[in-house]
Amino acid sequence: MSEITVKPDNFVPTRWRLAAIAIALVVSGAMTGTSRAQCVERSERVPQIVLDAFAAEPASLLRQLRSEKEKLSGRLSGYLVTDISALRSVPALVRNATQADRAAIGAALRQAEMRCRASKPDAARKIGDFVGKSSDSAVRSGYSAEPDDPPPPLMARAPANSRSSAGLMSGEWKTDVADPFAPMPLPQ
Repeated sequence: MSEITVKPDNFVPTRWRLAAIAIALVVSGAMTGTSRAQCVERSERVPQIVLDAFAAEPASLLRQLRSEKEKLSGRLSGYLVTDISALRSVPALVRNATQADRAAIGAALRQAEMRCRASKPDAARKIGDFVGKSSDSAVRSGYSAEPDDPPPPLMARAPANSRSSAGLMSGEWKTDVADPFAPMPLPQ
């Protein structure tokens, strides 16, 4: 019987293929891990460098947004819905915050929980558990003050006393032509 000799050159492509497959698996695993952490679409996410800066120094957010509670709650909510791991930096943020800022932080936690509820219920549960374990009354009151369902955008809501065809039609079913010379009601 003759022996078959295998040249080492035949194994190089196989090694490269195995290495490429291993790298592809690692990269896809890393991408899957980060995509699970997000509650919002890519267009609404905060850049990773901003999240890293927040994780490194949470108090910088307070310095940037002095006395702007709405911006503070909106920005923190954006961080949390982008990556729930930002929740680990919130205790340090609370320690450095004023009483009013703590209420805004609680509101941000509630907003983030509401946004994550449909797409990532486990992330919403983590936020709720975090607030439940919090001993800070200002954070809890800010969290409780936020409504369960966020109001629709301002553009979608009609004013409470708007009359879209108030001057044109009259009658019970708005089928009669109104008097164009009748005095207009004054706004209240």
